[in-house]
Amino acid sequence: MNRLKNKVVVITGGNSGIGLATARLCQQQGAFVTIFGRNKKTLDRALNQLNSDTLAIQGDIQNMSDIDNLFLETEKRFGMIDCLIANAGEGKERHIDDVDETFFDTVSNINFKGAYFTVHKGIRHLKAGGSIILMSSAANKKGLAGLTIYSAAKAAVRSLSRGLAVELAPHGIRVNSISPGGVDTPFLHRDGFSQQVLDESIEAYNSITPLNRMGNADEIAAVAVFLASKDASYINGSDIAVDGGYAQI
Repeated sequence: MNRLKNKVVVITGGNSGIGLATARLCQQQGAFVTIFGRNKKTLDRALNQLNSDTLAIQGDIQNMSDIDNLFLETEKRFGMIDCLIANAGEGKERHIDDVDETFFDTVSNINFKGAYFTVHKGIRHLKAGGSIILMSSAANKKGLAGLTIYSAAKAAVRSLSRGLAVELAPHGIRVNSISPGGVDTPFLHRDGFSQQVLDESIEAYNSITPLNRMGNADEIAAVAVFLASKDASYINGSDIAVDGGYAQI
């Protein structure tokens, strides 16, 4: 199938996890893809998994000049953009008693400010009739101890998609969000928890999820490709929950 044949797709956080799975599936559907991420090693590894129609840009979503560079380099290589997927984010966990201003700003900047300015800077490079997809989280609906700032930032992302859907509709640009639940990606292992703690956490999550399992990155990627394609041409301002029922039932 070629649902995205010759389309240009930009994916922030495209060097691992959901972002990389989405890049891979977009290419399978015929797209040219730019991936953006902070870590050169994971960018290089991602390039080895993708085809030659890939541009990898190293940068930080918190750095405005890096975001500018992402779009300038993409347009030089592929031309105007058809779909922008603001996927970069990070679920840093800390109890409210241990939160300081630096931690608050970091989590907010990565998960909300970064998404906002990715769109702000990207729309001038986006074709009329294009699609923007923001990555929110099931945490935008759930009260989760230790993740108050992350959850609030992801709720802001969900709200952002609604407002932008209205603002950009005159240009034929659709804006939607995706809210994944627990997904088995390398992100789970970044905080140095022991395998026992991880197993216990996954078991607890599964026990309160109707499908009784975590999701995988390909399942989120499939929804992103759908929203990017003409198949979703009348979907705008929506949030698609991909969480096995975790935050729905």
